[in-house]
Amino acid sequence: MPRKDLTQSSRASRREHARRWNRSKLSLAFVGGPMILAVVAGSVFAAQNRDQHHPQAGPQALAQPVVAAKPDPNCTLLVPDQPLTATGLATPYTLVATDPAQGPCHEANADQSAFVEAAILTRDGKLTVYNPLVIDKGKKATARPVRPSVPSGSTVGIWFGFNDANLTLRKSGRSDSLAQGMCVNGLGGSVFGQFAYCNAPAFFRAANAQIAKGRLKVPALGRAKDGLPCPTTRDFSVVDQDPSDNVVTHYLADAQGRVAQNNAAGRAAFKKAAQLANRDDRHHRHNGKVGSVATSTPTDLANGSDNLLLSQFMDPALGCKPFTAPDQSGDGHATSALALDELSAAADQKAPIALVPQNDPMTFVDGHSSVTKTNAYRAGVNMRAVGAGADGDGASFCTSLFRDRAGVQRVFKDKALFEKAPSPDPAMAPNLFAFLAARANQTFTNLGCDKLLGAADPVTLTTNVNGLVTDGVLTPLGHAHPSDIPTINTSPSASPSTSSADRRDRPSAPATRTTSPTKASASSSPKAQQSRGGHHYGT
Repeated sequence: MPRKDLTQSSRASRREHARRWNRSKLSLAFVGGPMILAVVAGSVFAAQNRDQHHPQAGPQALAQPVVAAKPDPNCTLLVPDQPLTATGLATPYTLVATDPAQGPCHEANADQSAFVEAAILTRDGKLTVYNPLVIDKGKKATARPVRPSVPSGSTVGIWFGFNDANLTLRKSGRSDSLAQGMCVNGLGGSVFGQFAYCNAPAFFRAANAQIAKGRLKVPALGRAKDGLPCPTTRDFSVVDQDPSDNVVTHYLADAQGRVAQNNAAGRAAFKKAAQLANRDDRHHRHNGKVGSVATSTPTDLANGSDNLLLSQFMDPALGCKPFTAPDQSGDGHATSALALDELSAAADQKAPIALVPQNDPMTFVDGHSSVTKTNAYRAGVNMRAVGAGADGDGASFCTSLFRDRAGVQRVFKDKALFEKAPSPDPAMAPNLFAFLAARANQTFTNLGCDKLLGAADPVTLTTNVNGLVTDGVLTPLGHAHPSDIPTINTSPSASPSTSSADRRDRPSAPATRTTSPTKASASSSPKAQQSRGGHHYGT
C-alpha cells in the first residue's frame, strides 16, 4: 500500500538504511580447509563486510581478494546466449559496471560479487543444482566450467544474487538472451536490487506438477529442538526486510582476480597457478610448494542471504536439516538452493506465512510500494500474487514479525540455543543470538514498521564501545523499553580487530537505546568469542 506520509528525505534515508543492511548480509568469503561447501559437509563461511557454510572447516582469517575504497554499488551481468541450455549454463556470465563513470565492477571483489544459481528439473522429477560462473569482462575462467547435464524435456530456472545495491541484467552478443531466458530484473526501469531470475515461474509450475504426481519428493521439515516445526524461508522467525532474496552460490577467487567454480577442477587450477607463480618468484625457493598466501590460497566467494542464514546457522542450531540436491557444478555434493528452499516453504510452512510484502524495499518503485512489482518478485520465488485482505500489507507483515509468537519472539525464546551457535559475523556480534537480535532491530526500521505501527523499535541492543552487539531484549510492541535513559557500554571490546573499511561496511547502529553493560550476554566474553574464532556469516 502506498505510504504517502513518507517525505522524500525519509524515503531516501530508509533506502540508505536498507542498502547498508543489505551489504551487511552480502559479501561472504573464507580460505583454507576443504573447499567443498555442500550443506552436508558442514563447512563454515566468513563475512568480509558484515549477507548469506559448516563446522568441519576450521575458521581462519581472511583478506579480501580485491580491495576498492568505494566500490561501485551498481553492476551489470551480461547474460550469455541461450541461458537455459547446457551450453548457456556452462558459458560464464560477464560482470561490468552499469555506469563506467562510477568505477569498475570486479567479481573477485567481495563487495561487488554477483552470483548465479540454476535448478534443473527433468521430466521424470529428478532435481539438480548448477552454479554458472561469473567473470570480469576480458578475463577467462581459471578452470573450464563443468558442462551440466540437461536432459531433453527438462525445465531450468535461474536466480541471481548480488553483494551490493543494484544488479542489472543485460543481453550479451547479438541475440536477445534475456528474452530467450525469460529473465525478469524488476519492473520496467526499476530493478529489484540484489535479485533477479530467468524462467523461474515456469520452473516452479513444473516442480509443483511433479510434486503433485509424487515424482518429486520434498522432505518433511521435522521438529526443531524447541519443539516447534523447523523453520523455512517463509517463517517469520527467519525473514527480514527483504525475504526470499539472493542465492546459495559459491565461487573460488584469488587476489589476482581469477575466478572458478567451487569444485575439484577449480581448486586444482588455483593450485597450479600458485605453483607457477611460486616458480617465478625469486624470493622463494623454486620447489613449486612455497608461495605467498595471496597467490596460494583461493578465497571462497559466497552470496549472503536468508537462505544461508537458515541452512548454515539457524538449522544446525535448532537441529534441523534443509532440502538439498546434487550440485552438478560442485562435484555432485548435496547443496541447498533458493529454489529448493522455496519448494520446501510452499509445501510445509504453516501460518503465519511470510510472503514478500509491499514494504520490501526491493519491490519499491521511486520510493513507493508497487503491487505490480511485488507480484513480479513473488512470481520468481513460487509465491501467489498479492490477494485480498492483509496479504502483502506492510503493517500486517510488521505485526506478524514482531508481535506473533512465531516471529522474532521465537528467536528470543530460543536464545540459549542460538547463543551456543557461531555468529554469521563476529565483527557485528559474538554469537548467533546477538546477530539475530541486531538483524531484527534494523529490520524494524528498514521496513518502516515504526511508522506503519506507530511504535518504537521493540528490540533493544547491548553494545560495547566498538559497536559490537553483545545482547538484545525484546519488549512487547507499544510497551516501554527496559531502559528509558541510554547508557554507554564502556566494557573492553571483545571483537576481532577490523579495518576502517570493515567498520564502514557493517550496518550502522540505528538510533536505539544501548542497555547497561551488566545486561550483556555472557557469551560476549573474550573466552566465548575465542572458542568460536574466525569470521562467519549468513543472512
